[in-house]
Amino acid sequence: MIIVDKALKAREAQGKPIRVGMIGAGFMGQGLVNQIVHSVPGERMTAIFNRHVDKAIRAYRYAGLEPVVASSQSELDAAIHAGTPVVTDDPFLLCHSEQIDCLVDVTGAVEFGVRVVMEAFKHGKHVVLMNAELDATIGPILQVYAKKHGVVLSACDGDEPGVQINLYRWVKGLGLTPRVIGNIKGLQDPYRNPTTQKGFADKWGQNPAMVTSFADGSKISFEQTIAANASGFVVRSRGMSRGLEYKGDVMNIGKLYDIDELRSLGGIVDYVVGTPLTKVFVLAEHTDPKQQHYLNLYKMGEGPLYPFFIPYHLVHFEVPNAIARAVIFRDSVAKPLGGPVVEVCAVAKRDLKRGETLDEYGNYMTYGEAVNSPEMKRERYLPEGLVEGCKLVRDVAKDSVLTYDDVVLPSGRIADQLRDEQYAHFADAVPVAAGR
Repeated sequence: MIIVDKALKAREAQGKPIRVGMIGAGFMGQGLVNQIVHSVPGERMTAIFNRHVDKAIRAYRYAGLEPVVASSQSELDAAIHAGTPVVTDDPFLLCHSEQIDCLVDVTGAVEFGVRVVMEAFKHGKHVVLMNAELDATIGPILQVYAKKHGVVLSACDGDEPGVQINLYRWVKGLGLTPRVIGNIKGLQDPYRNPTTQKGFADKWGQNPAMVTSFADGSKISFEQTIAANASGFVVRSRGMSRGLEYKGDVMNIGKLYDIDELRSLGGIVDYVVGTPLTKVFVLAEHTDPKQQHYLNLYKMGEGPLYPFFIPYHLVHFEVPNAIARAVIFRDSVAKPLGGPVVEVCAVAKRDLKRGETLDEYGNYMTYGEAVNSPEMKRERYLPEGLVEGCKLVRDVAKDSVLTYDDVVLPSGRIADQLRDEQYAHFADAVPVAAGR
């Protein structure tokens, strides 16, 4: 990214690289380690946490480094100070270390993630989230705590929300008015599960549950929620376009939308399935006839919706940019404008029975759909990011939205407390979880 590259080279020349700690060492994590080690001057991957420490060791070895294992704060800090890669099975050692400037959460776990993030804030750590599930569920209130502690909480460049909001900001900078922030999927089937996705996951060395969340629509719902909250845009209806197939030219994709409806809504987030050679798009209008003439000359068409698009998202390749933006420039990628505008509700993937305990997103029992926050609050929908461990108190039919009245929550979860606090902080309305 322009400017960021020069700033990182300056940090390298000054001998003051950004010291990065990583929480989680899965598929994306190992790619990020390799990227920082070999391609990013001005940053160091100093320490990695993983619940199974052998996986953290493998992530460093993937990049050609041999780490040491730390079981205490002094061991971890001494290794970082000496320039030795270090791994641990205690995430809070990274949160507490004065040798780390920024943490990257690559877990996708909401309850675990929030505990780590809050502890990192208390110890002056900036945090970059490769954890869309956490960001979409309680990101707005976490931003309040980040500000309180004087640190930056950021989504990541490279993943869809960051790519979309970067494009949205750029288009606004040209003087146009964005009306649609769009994402592209190759597949949409809400009934996929880890069994159906195992072959694909094994081929690429990925987690079957994570791959399932891509296929069943949960992931794109989390991603578009982040984009909505960072732009103030809404969804036209629960589930967005629900897998609308479009295989035409992205230059004509604006024909899918009614400009008057978009204007009345103020802008929407959405997705379609199938458009080739496109990953994200922004549709925007320009009210100046003189500029419309120039846009037509520049092969953007006659409007009223002009398409801007990016054909790829490179995930871990670009995450170091988000780290630099947070630490050097205090710029948060895809930061919520305020309280939640869109959220992700849980929908039954099959008929669910009283007494069953819900599994995590990307598994066998639920999928997520993006929905406007007023509906989420009014109907007391259960967030997809908080389904794991909830016990059903009554039957729920396939494709029905789960509500707080359908379940008993696990006790003592910080994420539940913060979600209540999120509603209380940003609105006068009673939180949906009140009275449970």
